[in-house]
Amino acid sequence: MACMLRQTIRSLPTACKLSSRSISCSSHLQAPAVQAKTKKTLAKPGVKNVVIVDGVRTPFLLSGTTYADLMPHDLARTALQGLLQRTNVPREVVDYIVYGTVIQEVKTSNVAREAALGAGFSDKTPAHTVTMACISSNQAMTTGVGLIASGQCDVVVAGGVEFMSDVPIRHSRKMRKTMLSLNKAKTLGQRLSVISGIRPNYFAPELPAVAEFSTSETMGHSADRLAAAFSVSRVEQDEYALRSHTLAKKAQDAGLLSDVIPYKVPGKQTVDKDNGIRPSSMEQMAKLKPAFIKPHGSVTAANSSFLTDGASAVLIMSEEKALAMGYKPKAYLRDFVYVSQDPKDQLLLGPTYATPKVLERAGLTLADIDAFEFHEAFAGQILSNLKAMDSDWFAQNYMGRKAKVGAPALDKFNMWGGSLSLGHPFGATGCRLVMAAAHRLKKDGGQYGLVAACAAGGQGHGMIVELYPQ
Repeated sequence: MACMLRQTIRSLPTACKLSSRSISCSSHLQAPAVQAKTKKTLAKPGVKNVVIVDGVRTPFLLSGTTYADLMPHDLARTALQGLLQRTNVPREVVDYIVYGTVIQEVKTSNVAREAALGAGFSDKTPAHTVTMACISSNQAMTTGVGLIASGQCDVVVAGGVEFMSDVPIRHSRKMRKTMLSLNKAKTLGQRLSVISGIRPNYFAPELPAVAEFSTSETMGHSADRLAAAFSVSRVEQDEYALRSHTLAKKAQDAGLLSDVIPYKVPGKQTVDKDNGIRPSSMEQMAKLKPAFIKPHGSVTAANSSFLTDGASAVLIMSEEKALAMGYKPKAYLRDFVYVSQDPKDQLLLGPTYATPKVLERAGLTLADIDAFEFHEAFAGQILSNLKAMDSDWFAQNYMGRKAKVGAPALDKFNMWGGSLSLGHPFGATGCRLVMAAAHRLKKDGGQYGLVAACAAGGQGHGMIVELYPQ
């Protein structure tokens, strides 16, 4: 597919593809604002309105830094406690807790439950953990939406956590089998017999990797191939990454990242901001070597998201319950979709597939959206999605659609930075995206936000967020 995509997209008429200039991150090249949208609400007859009351997250930190000595439930507990403090919601009114995570700590496999107990929630409050790669907290939130919409619950806390500073590293399978056999041995002779069978190669550990089980390909390698297929250059990727860091730094300095709560790390200092925001220069970024396809690849450490520790939490209620308790919600959670594609050649194209589907479900067009919040796994992944979304050929040949949905205007796109700069704790990013959309809508006077993300396995998510009337 990669070769066919590259050859065909290059041969497209100019009007059917994004030029390199149209995806440049320079401010004077950004697309103009779209025309005024309709002001209809997306409320549906007979369907409960579900709202986000508020949301918080710990600072997202580079793995191996200040959080290095903690455990995942420590971060999740901190996010839950921060949410309780910010909203003053009584613990006993929370009907259910759902958390997303990807790489599970074996001691706390249901991290939602352990974090909830640690945060002081009643042991009568059910909690479960979901996993759907980088859209795990998206799944947690929409699980909460379903529980409320169906009348099972009125108040749900959803969130996510990821802790990359201490991922499980396993013994080799041969060593694991040996150790299990040793545990079953009853006599000294049996134990010595098992031990005598151990060979030096048994001690080689199995290291975790961000790779697809079905294809054995790392996500970075796939991103490099995707960028090549859509003719996204190294310069374009570096420009976009620099844009992300620059916008994130501007938002951080302006105090716009208000979902971040301070965390006094035991035995260490209090952290109160993300530590991966590092605006550089095109010259410095150009010095980095390809990280995955060597020596000719275009994906580097500078234009990729980094391994991150962090947790997030949001308070979701039925609108009726929120108003009865005196809350002024941030936003409505409206239509959402999940999509799946070929994990080999379309691993990172989730936003391309999810965007037109969720817009159609909501009865909106791309021009109606005031704030786009897309997960930035790699700069090349974002730019490839923008090109795919703006290609009639791709829509017709791969998506079974008559026409393209179009590419979002860059002056509405990830304007407070994204995962490339803010960080990407796999299980926690979805909540950050939703809160960023809600806060941007309020600040800029918009009405609709669109959140989208890709995920391992060739999956993706899209959701419409509607600002709560001010």
